[in-house]
Amino acid sequence: MKPRPYARAAELLAAVLNSAQPADREIERYFRSHREMGSKDRAFAAEAVYACLRHKRLLEHRLGATPAPPAELLAAHLITQQGWSARALQEAGYNGDAAALAARIRQTDSRQLPPAVRVSLPDWIYDSLTAQLGESETIALAEALNRPAPVDVRVNTLKAKREQAAAALAAEGYASEPTPYSPLGLRLNERAPLFKTRAFQEGMIEIQDEGSQLLALLVEPRRHEMVADFCAGGGGKTLALGALMANTGTLYAFDVLEKRLNKLKPRLARAGLDTVRRVVIEHERDPRVQRLRGKMDRVLVDAPCTGLGTLRRNPDIKWRAHNLEQITALQQRILEAAATLVKPGGRLVYATCSPLRAENDAVVEWFLGAHPEFRVIPAGEILARKHVPLPLPAQEQALRLYTHRHHTDTFYAVALERASAA
Repeated sequence: MKPRPYARAAELLAAVLNSAQPADREIERYFRSHREMGSKDRAFAAEAVYACLRHKRLLEHRLGATPAPPAELLAAHLITQQGWSARALQEAGYNGDAAALAARIRQTDSRQLPPAVRVSLPDWIYDSLTAQLGESETIALAEALNRPAPVDVRVNTLKAKREQAAAALAAEGYASEPTPYSPLGLRLNERAPLFKTRAFQEGMIEIQDEGSQLLALLVEPRRHEMVADFCAGGGGKTLALGALMANTGTLYAFDVLEKRLNKLKPRLARAGLDTVRRVVIEHERDPRVQRLRGKMDRVLVDAPCTGLGTLRRNPDIKWRAHNLEQITALQQRILEAAATLVKPGGRLVYATCSPLRAENDAVVEWFLGAHPEFRVIPAGEILARKHVPLPLPAQEQALRLYTHRHHTDTFYAVALERASAA
């Protein structure tokens, strides 16, 4: 007998909760090993798992169990957030006493719960954000991070103008609208199989959050320059930088994982970029980095971080252990190593997808204290030149994007300029 969608979703949730791998990878692995699942069953399972991860602490509180069994966690989500009845739950394949479970869950008044439980954040994250933003802003940010993200794409200006890309998507039935800040972006408010569209396959668009697009604009690369994406990862910002450089100059993509850089190769070909050099390094002080000392016009450091600004897409991150001391020490090492590449008068952009000051302001303050040859360039000045309608407070020199305010992933970025040679 074919397993019911509920059983599959509960099994997938258990696999994700018990895995050391990121949730998206574990979901991909599960679907590869269960190819008999139809598209509707896959969509139901994936959406249910992500919802359970987003609201895990609140659901467990309603259930009165931490950790809660995956099948009960899923049932609590379907009852509280999808409006399922006990009967519907039983018919879907829930094996317990659905009526008793539903009654127990509905007895909880979430308005009386502690705020951290209500917005499903671990205490350490909630307390850190409250100290920075205050309670109301923290709750607003957490609630925004608990909602699924829209689909943002960046238009590849080597292949199309924004209007042309929007028209190409519309011709295949996918309506979009210009992103409010990035002059390169389009936003689709519904999920869509974009990888199958002509716009994607011909390299007119790349899926990229609007906030990530703004980081590339903050680097402000010019034609024929030497630029480095120091922590290239999947290469989304590398592609954006290459397009901004009009496929001229030399763009280095550094990363410690060869597998990630190998995945960048077909993306470069589709985008029409042939000026990118992919370089696998063992660590931030690799000799392949040191050979370029003092030669770069621009260097982007999208540093490894807690990733808390991406919880809309990666809600499992908040339930994983994070050693902030180790993370910030690595960020300092990477920033210092990347700075050696910057030529006099060149620019270094430090960024994270985290709202925590420990990963952001504290790291930059440490760096500037040790390197007085660098100064901060106000982010607002750069964004104004790039036609980004995002006014920043007069006293604010960094770019701070918050999901509840800007509807992007939460990002921090600061541009630093090395003093010109005397």
